[in-house]
Amino acid sequence: MVVDPRELVVVYLKGIAMGTADAVPGVSGGTIALITGIYERLIDALTAIGPGRVKAVVVGVLPGRRAAAGRAVRAMDVPFLVALGGGVVTALVVVTALIEHALAVAPLPTFGFFFGLIAASAYVLRESVSLDTRGRVVAAVGGFLFAFVVSGSATAALGHSPVVVFGAGLVAVSAMILPGVSGSFVLLLLGQYEYMIGVLGAVRGALVDGVAGDRSLSAVVAPGTTAATFVVGAVIGLFTLAHVVGWALDNYREATLAFLVSLIVGALRAPVVKMNEALAESGRVWTPELLGAAFVAALVGGVLVVVLEGSVDDVAY
Repeated sequence: MVVDPRELVVVYLKGIAMGTADAVPGVSGGTIALITGIYERLIDALTAIGPGRVKAVVVGVLPGRRAAAGRAVRAMDVPFLVALGGGVVTALVVVTALIEHALAVAPLPTFGFFFGLIAASAYVLRESVSLDTRGRVVAAVGGFLFAFVVSGSATAALGHSPVVVFGAGLVAVSAMILPGVSGSFVLLLLGQYEYMIGVLGAVRGALVDGVAGDRSLSAVVAPGTTAATFVVGAVIGLFTLAHVVGWALDNYREATLAFLVSLIVGALRAPVVKMNEALAESGRVWTPELLGAAFVAALVGGVLVVVLEGSVDDVAY
């Protein structure tokens, strides 16, 4: 199997673009995959992964099994997935550090930006929704009510237990591969976004301090375990729940899209709740200046999504 290193570098850079999008609620890594022309290849590679092929790769070190392992690697497009995954992880580490800082020093504009991203995502997806049957209307109402209720109380209700973190990874990764829906959006909806941003920051800080000798690497164990729990959930979700979402889109496309878009609309409550919480924690109230800052940030986020979706249309046509 001949792999062109230059192609893998390009795929890695596209993974960085996807990871950057997936780190921000409202921007979809699937949208970036469409823009960069790798969406179909990504879906084909993911759906090609199965127990039989994974087993063939694992036992490929045994005599006489190397050829079968090579065929399995080619079928699953492993070099592509590794390069793309490396880019996604690189971006997540860097971008989440920036977001963690932004949430600490300017929470109102940051959540205002998220509001604009999410609202614009719902807007650009509106044409894909048809409510001409009772089932689709029920799906739309259900999606809106679920998101609206959950986004107002998810953090307090769910907490951050290992089971919740595992489930968040399971669900979020399924959204990451869908154009128009963000994995970070799902985390925000479930009340896990800020928590996981903090976990990644703790892992990053502990590793840096440990390498520098300022702190024992044992400090990375607790946040590292949480991050690993999330990743395990994400990996399992990628090969299970993501297929369920794909099946739903193949068999009940209109109802599924109605549910997803309404879910996005209902979840607009989440950044508003977070902005109000940030104000309460700082002992401030809404003023024209703060409203203006949040509005401008939301406008910037909305324009960004519209521009990205316009790029998708240019690619499609």
